[in-house]
Amino acid sequence: MKRFYKDVSVDAAAGGHRILLDGRPVHSPARQLLVVPSAALAEAVAAEWRAQGSTIERAGMGLTRLVSTALDRMPALRDAVIDEALGYALTDLLCYRAAEPVELAARQERAWQPWLDWLAEAHGARLVVTTAMLPVSQPEEAVARLRAAIEQLDDWRLVGLHGATTALGSLVLGLALLEGEIDAEQALAASLLDELFEIERWGRERDAERRQQVLRRDVAAAARFLACLCPPATAARPRPDSDG
Repeated sequence: MKRFYKDVSVDAAAGGHRILLDGRPVHSPARQLLVVPSAALAEAVAAEWRAQGSTIERAGMGLTRLVSTALDRMPALRDAVIDEALGYALTDLLCYRAAEPVELAARQERAWQPWLDWLAEAHGARLVVTTAMLPVSQPEEAVARLRAAIEQLDDWRLVGLHGATTALGSLVLGLALLEGEIDAEQALAASLLDELFEIERWGRERDAERRQQVLRRDVAAAARFLACLCPPATAARPRPDSDG
């Protein structure tokens, strides 16, 4: 789409803050007025619109996309989004370990176990780890506690968590990102640990690089979205050793 505006601004509106293009309010694809709950998020979304060149590249407007999702799909699809996010806990990336090579197994233990330990401490949900190929059943109590943690989120934070979780393949990492315990680069490095290990052994592939770029963009957008909604009270914890 060709850029059709010059000026981008933000102003207060009923229920939050809205983004204006040449003084006219932006709407979502479903024609909802683009009103967001925090000034920080409004400014971040506005920055995406300001950064566009002569052509609007919506693929790179991750915050705008997440805001539109929150407005257009919530609360009608809230239960489905909760179920989908929770589903990642049942087959969470961090729970499925390699038996060999030994070096990869050791890296997984160093990079992933601290986050499973954090989950157990922060949410009382201890997930089971396996090296088997078949899915392992997770404790009902742990799953129930995770569901409760997700259900207590408002629609905006639920959208951010869902975006992070699906990009990372891990509800554990998604929750850590939501709660400010991990940053986007840390989370992405943990998510791509197996893939990066294979690159070390066999070299890079163009398709894999493109996929990683998309994931980096999506995780960064989800992290920024969540931070703008509720900046973490503490800095992200030091990066677990993931490269041996």
